[in-house]
Amino acid sequence: MTEPSATPDRDEWSIIMSYQTIEVQPISGALGAEIHGVDIASGISGEQFAEMRQAFGEYGVIFFRDQVLSPEQHIGFAERWGEININRFFTPVDGYPMIAEVRKEPHHGKNVGGGWHTDHSYDTVPAMGSILYAHEVPESGGDTMFASMYLAYEALSDGLKQTLEGLRAVHSSRHVFGKALDERYHNPELATQDAVHPVVIRHPDTGRKALYVNAGFTLRFEGWTEEESKPLLSYLYQHAARPEFTCRFRWQKGSIAFWDNRSTWHYALNDYPGQRRLMHRITVEGVPLG
Repeated sequence: MTEPSATPDRDEWSIIMSYQTIEVQPISGALGAEIHGVDIASGISGEQFAEMRQAFGEYGVIFFRDQVLSPEQHIGFAERWGEININRFFTPVDGYPMIAEVRKEPHHGKNVGGGWHTDHSYDTVPAMGSILYAHEVPESGGDTMFASMYLAYEALSDGLKQTLEGLRAVHSSRHVFGKALDERYHNPELATQDAVHPVVIRHPDTGRKALYVNAGFTLRFEGWTEEESKPLLSYLYQHAARPEFTCRFRWQKGSIAFWDNRSTWHYALNDYPGQRRLMHRITVEGVPLG
């Protein structure tokens, strides 16, 4: 198979990617694909894993159905991709600090992740991705939306691209996890870190340029006030959430979503009042963004 160039564009990725040991079914024209023919608990061959990595790079988020995993198997799958980031703020699964609960009980009004965001952009070295495994889902509702920051960047005018490539943005967890929320969150005193990242990044694996700001954790542009930053950031948030840049995933028990935090946003829909939703999430460490 032909090796990808250092900076392949979307069309090049679609041409060079071929899959022999897994079935890859795109779920939208923008991003996202379901992976079939894989039983994670039974083990993944080196060839299957290499093709999964290709699909992850091509589609930004990959999904698996009907998986039955123990916590140890969930951890083992994550460790194939990299070092695990132990979440500072979410309640861990009992006995497994590397697995965070993403939980909404019937009495909770708000869900976790109910707005467009990118996990861990507030870290100096942002996470590579998050692996979310569904244990209990509502009868209806509770889908997750994803958006491609590759497409969001590529659709900007040349003039705005030029402006943004000279900017860096400040990200923080203080305003989210540094205040009392509810029993699902812990350690607000650890929400002390801020990070500065380029507004446009070149993805460390695919070489494609992506927009790297998000409404959840980005505060302002470096050297700008929040008031000065707000109009342009608001425009970018509205632009990047355009429907043609998104996909929507309907959860079932045993489903897994693994998204790339460098090239996507996600949004957990809160449309299932009075029902329970329980997911287990493992976050995989990334590399510095340049």
